[in-house]
Amino acid sequence: MTPPPPPTTALPRPSLLLAVSSAALKISAAAATSPARGVRWKGVGVDGRRGRSRAVGRCWAAAVEEEAGAQEDGVLLPQEGSEAAGRYDWREEWYPLYLSKEVPDDAALPLTVFDRQLVLYRDADGVLRCHEDRCPHRLAKLSEGQLVDGKLECLYHGWQFDGEGKCVKIPQLPEGAKIPRNACARNYEVRDSQGVVWVWMSPATPPDAKKLPWFEPYARPGFTDLSTVHELPYDHSILLENLMDPAHVPISHDRTDWTAKREDAQPLAFEVAERTARGFAGHWWRERAPHLRNLLRFEAPCVLTNTLEFVDKDGREQCFSAQFLCRPAGQGKSMLLVRFGSTARSPLLRVLPKWYFHQNACKVFEQDMGFLSSQNEVLLREKVPTKELYLNLRSSDTWVAEYRRWMDRAGHGMPYYFGHSTISPPPVPAVVEQAPAGAAAGISASFPAKGGFGTQHAPNPTSRYFRHVVHCKGCRDTVNRYTALKKAFVVLAAVAAAAAVLAATRQWKAILLGAAAVLAAASYACGSVVSLITTNFIRTHRRL
Repeated sequence: MTPPPPPTTALPRPSLLLAVSSAALKISAAAATSPARGVRWKGVGVDGRRGRSRAVGRCWAAAVEEEAGAQEDGVLLPQEGSEAAGRYDWREEWYPLYLSKEVPDDAALPLTVFDRQLVLYRDADGVLRCHEDRCPHRLAKLSEGQLVDGKLECLYHGWQFDGEGKCVKIPQLPEGAKIPRNACARNYEVRDSQGVVWVWMSPATPPDAKKLPWFEPYARPGFTDLSTVHELPYDHSILLENLMDPAHVPISHDRTDWTAKREDAQPLAFEVAERTARGFAGHWWRERAPHLRNLLRFEAPCVLTNTLEFVDKDGREQCFSAQFLCRPAGQGKSMLLVRFGSTARSPLLRVLPKWYFHQNACKVFEQDMGFLSSQNEVLLREKVPTKELYLNLRSSDTWVAEYRRWMDRAGHGMPYYFGHSTISPPPVPAVVEQAPAGAAAGISASFPAKGGFGTQHAPNPTSRYFRHVVHCKGCRDTVNRYTALKKAFVVLAAVAAAAAVLAATRQWKAILLGAAAVLAAASYACGSVVSLITTNFIRTHRRL
């Protein structure tokens, strides 16, 4: 498919740097920079209902966010009249479903957007198709079915559907009988753009191509990116908060994200450049490195980008990127497509395999999992706006406050939301695999699942194997390959050891025992790779 042209309001030279990894900042610290420029886009906004006030004892420190209108220079509060009014409908948006390279060729893929269950697959011609994940016969999940000659077959009674959702075969119909006209699966429009599969969620409104996200850096010649998929057991709004919070990186990911260090925690400066009903944008920088100005942009419904553009020591313009596509996957669940990109290829990418970077990304998200899921639980339990619960600092939490205020403007068009001043909680408590939202993630933080290959019997939202590996062809292939090698080395080591016992001379005994030791070590190394890819990260510190 021919990619759409960049929108006229796109970044002139957007620069991107991952906010979750301070490594890119370290790489670019030695370079002089060219400040990134602002961005504009159109949108709509809303209002909501008032939550109850915070309990006695609120802190009014100067560094803490103050009430609306208290300060003219407070970037956390929208200026009066700066927001466009209008209607917002969450269904009239493009949502990121999956990385196109990870969509299987021979199986249907179950996916969810808010409370809508979808099935994604490729037909006989390799074209992406998407339907409601429900057979019109007896409501069985179509994603449990199989592909037969490019058609999706329900495994309950064998009804088959073509790419448009029309039923083309019912085995139980008498010969000559016509298939009922309403025997069809609801169809959803999907697009493959820049390696990401997007779905338009409104069955009534035609897809709006202007709303389909387009990321200019990823269209540049020579621009390379490392993309991963992660399923996470907490709400997508909590995930977005976390990803637009650079202040937590030195603390939460101390010494685990290559160069993140606790001693680098410092005040941050923010400059809001744009605030509309479809999102916001602006610059942020660290107090000790004001020349490295990142451009952060949030755009409805769930797209976050962070950019850094600079000139390196050789006088070449460089761009680092982080793109976070955070799909709401049901109450208490989210699906993250994360892409780290750059115009300069790191030497590490030439030396280390991709699975190493994938497991490192998993480790970063696991470090945040426990307290993000508990945050999710508190919001659901308290049922008050974040303004009554958060103490947002102007020197660290500007983007979080901006995001929750955007929720105030657009929340009336969502199934549920928690805004800065208003809320509309889910009608039923969030559920994650039959457990309260965050409970499973909290357990994971204390007792990580040892997700070795062959030890998994049921989907587990806290296990890295089910959060990432099942969504990644490269990591699955690596796990299968190294598991097979491990078993082969074990057999060969046993054969060498047995031969050493039967050997007639000391020289052959020594050679065979040495070979057995090497083969055993190789088996252990293969097992370590499998464990590294599939086992949850666990912190070394423990509370007494």
